Order: sequence, then C-alpha cells, then structure tokens
Amino acid sequence: MIQLATSASEHRTLIMSLFGVFVIATLGITLWAGRQTKDAADFYAGGRAFTGFQNGLAISGDYMSAASFLGIAGLIALFGYDGFLYSIGFLVAWLVALLLVAEPLRNSGRYTMADALAFRMRQRPVRTAAGISTIVVSIFYLLAQMVGAGSLVALLLGVSGDGAKRWTIVAVGALMVIYVTVGGMKGTTWVQIVKAVLLIAGAALMTVMVLAKYHFNLSSLLGAASGASGKGHAFLEPGLKYGLTGTTKLDFLSLGLALVLGTAGLPHILVRFYTVPTARAARKSVLWAIGIIGVFYLMTLALGFGAAALVGPKTIKASNAAGNTAAPLLAEQLGGGAGSTGGAVLLAVISAVAFATILAVVAGLTLASSSSFAHDLWANVIRRGKASEKEEVASAKLAAVAIGAIAIVLSIFADKLNAAALVALAFAVAASANLPTLLYSLFWKRFNTVGAVSATYAGLITSVTLVIFSPVVSGNPRTSLFPHSDFHWFPLENPGLISIPVGFLAGAIGTWLAREQADPAKYAELEVRSLTGLGAD
Repeated sequence: MIQLATSASEHRTLIMSLFGVFVIATLGITLWAGRQTKDAADFYAGGRAFTGFQNGLAISGDYMSAASFLGIAGLIALFGYDGFLYSIGFLVAWLVALLLVAEPLRNSGRYTMADALAFRMRQRPVRTAAGISTIVVSIFYLLAQMVGAGSLVALLLGVSGDGAKRWTIVAVGALMVIYVTVGGMKGTTWVQIVKAVLLIAGAALMTVMVLAKYHFNLSSLLGAASGASGKGHAFLEPGLKYGLTGTTKLDFLSLGLALVLGTAGLPHILVRFYTVPTARAARKSVLWAIGIIGVFYLMTLALGFGAAALVGPKTIKASNAAGNTAAPLLAEQLGGGAGSTGGAVLLAVISAVAFATILAVVAGLTLASSSSFAHDLWANVIRRGKASEKEEVASAKLAAVAIGAIAIVLSIFADKLNAAALVALAFAVAASANLPTLLYSLFWKRFNTVGAVSATYAGLITSVTLVIFSPVVSGNPRTSLFPHSDFHWFPLENPGLISIPVGFLAGAIGTWLAREQADPAKYAELEVRSLTGLGAD
C-alpha cells in the first residue's frame, strides 16, 4: 500500500483533476435531467423513456459495483480458479432475472418492487414488509460502497488517517443525495450509462495491455500467473479457497445460491425494469445487460490473472490483505511501474473509473430505497393512498437525504468492516426475503397476504441473524468485525444455504395455514397483465 500511496501522492494534481472532471460532468448531467423531471413517473421511472440498449447499459452500470471491479480482480489474483467462480455466479444470476422476473415485473408494477407484490394482496402489510426489506438491503449495500470509496480516495490522494476517510465518505454521500434529489431516475440512469461506458473502456484497455504482454496467448498468461502465485498448477484448479474443508465447500454453495438467486431480488436492479416503455424493451435491456456484463466478467479473467502474473500475490496482499487494490496496482504496473508518469496516469484513470463505479451504484441504491419509502411506506401505508404525486416526490427527496445521512454515519463508524461481507449480506437478504415473495406472487395462484408477509420477514430476520452470529462478525482475528470477540455459532460466512429455503418455506406455510383465501379473479388479472402487458403504464 505504501508503494501505491507514494506514487499516487506524487501525481495528486493529475488524480484530483480526473476526479474533478468526472464529478463536474455527472453533476451537469444531473442538473440537466432535473429540469426534465416533471412528475412522479419521471422521478421514479425516468418517464419510461429509455430504450432497451440504454437501459441495458444502465443496468450494467448499476450491477457492476466496486466489488465486481476491485474485489473480483483481487480474488482471482489471490485464489485463481476459485476467485473466477464469483464472476460466473454474478453472470449466471442474470438468467434468473431474464427468465423469471424482468417481463412480469415490468408489466405488473409501476415504480417499486412492492407494486407487483401488493397487486393482489392487502396493501399495507405487504408494502410495509417490502419497504423494510428494500431499505435494509440498500443500506448494507451502501455501506460496502461508501466504505470502499473512503479507502480508495484517501489512498489515491496520498492522505492517511481516519479523518480523511470520513470526509471522503461524507463527500460521496453528499454527491449521491444530490444525484437522487435533483436528477431522480433520469439523472441516475445517465450517470450509470456514463459509468458503464467508462468501466468497460477501462477494463478493455487493461485487458488488451495484459494480453499484449503475453502476445495474446492466454496459456502463457495463465502459466505466468500460476508460476508467480507460489501455488503452482493448483492455482488454476478448483479448491484453493473453497476446497480446504467441508465447511468451506458448504460456504461456496451458500454463496453461489445467494449470488445467483439474489440478483433477481435486488431492489435497485428491479426498479430499472420500470424505466422502459414496453415489456419487449425490458427483455431487450436484460439481454443487453447480460452481453455487457458477460464481456466485463470475461475481462476480469485477464485482470485477475494479469495482476497475479505481473504484480504478484505477495505485493497485492502487502497492499491490501483482501486483494482490493489488485486492479489499481496492475494499472500502475502496465503503465510503466511505480514512480513513472505512465504508471501514474493509468493508475489515476483506472482509479477514477473505480470512483465513478461507486458513485453510480450508491446513487442507484439511494434512489431505490428512498422511492420505496416514499411510494410504499409514506404514500400507501402512512397516508393510505391519499398523498398527491407532488407530496410523494417531495417525501422521496427527503427520504434520500435521510437515508444518505444514515449511510454516511454508519459508514464513518464502519470503515473497518469487511465490504465483501456486506455485499454478500445484501444478496442473501434479497434472495431470502424478496425473491420468494416475488416468485410466489407472480406464479402461485393460492399465495396470499399472510404468505407474502411470512416469507419476507422470515427471510429477512433469518439472514440477518445468521450473519450476526457468523465468523464474519466475530471469531476470526483477521477478518471479523469484532476480531477480539467470539460469539459466533453459525459456521458459514454466508447464510444463503439456510435463509433462502427458510424464506420459501415460510411463504408456503403461511399461505397454507392462513384462513384468508386468495382472490382468483385478481390472480387471473395479474397473470394476463404480467404476460401481455395489458393495463401496464
């Protein structure tokens, strides 16, 4: 980390200039979009005016977080084949979203996930449960992004100490609140589109430069990576991270379930399906997203193994034990090494792209959570459907400020949290609480309000409880939140293997035991609407 910080501090003006250009450009986009935002449909869904390709880019920008760019490259550099399994999990997850969720959700809802869930249920209990789940998932995801932003920017600006990280977190939080309150969904979408283009371009540039070092021979790259890893051929085989014990194998299965199933329940991804005018455009946007995200995750193969070969796992671990600086270190090495102008330029560019990634994702998360509060909790639960559109949008903007403030405060006190654990928790909660309710509501005729509330709360409480009592929080002196305490009794780091079945089972049991009978006419209407788009806005 010292080497990277020294190189960064020597070229601080260049780095700050690139950051400044991006921030000014995105603020300009946000102000322009704010002038186009006239009503609730504009604020929540961007006026449903984006094409399938544009929305596909925006989904990619929303989905490819700092964990994807920085984290996966580091995991591959440190654990080889097992690290690349993260890329596969993130990509395969989109097939679930495409086949089961995208089109029906676009047709049956208006602004939030709860619109689809409450269509044939009693509004208040279902919207309350869905709103709470959305906010919990979003805040945990926000913490991961903002803590990462604090560490990255403080490192690149050559400053040290908790004070610098905290001010960086405050600045990132302030920017995300401005993006959401001023630009709404239009501004946030355009920021995500710009970010996706920058990220793909930056990753493609580094991929070409890595492959050029080995004459575009992938076998040579893999051979060099395995040689530099110190693990030999085992670096290219399964088991280096998840094959050590029976527990780690179960942990991988649990993580895989959370990644694959959680994507289709992530609130900030689900609301993106409402920004297109038709169901066909929703399908196209997911197809574009699969293509773009697939290309990106293939490039992480070159970035991760390139970092292992050219930088080396020892240097990466010395910089950051979790491997989060593998991509910046690789950029510096490809540009000419530490202390060189080329290395500093490429380091600054890639770091600015990583910062853009964080800003775009936190804006999407803040919009999803504030929209859910305003549309579901305020307008439909507290005000019982009597709130005007103007009042609803105003409450969404106030909620964005409040959620931003909460995220800033929590991030300041959680700057040493394991970001990967927070992201995994967000995916596990989404897969455990949101996905069972959504699938049952769309495809099970008998499903009722008691089942929906049972599935959401059971999945939410189980996943959060198991993480609290897992090695992520205590029991591990190197990676736990409380390294000097040990109150864990759950052996796995990810709760998905237990909490996801609990969510589905609770939804089924709640439905079977409830005296309430589902309305068959309402289900028939939902079925027609979800399949054809008839009646959708």
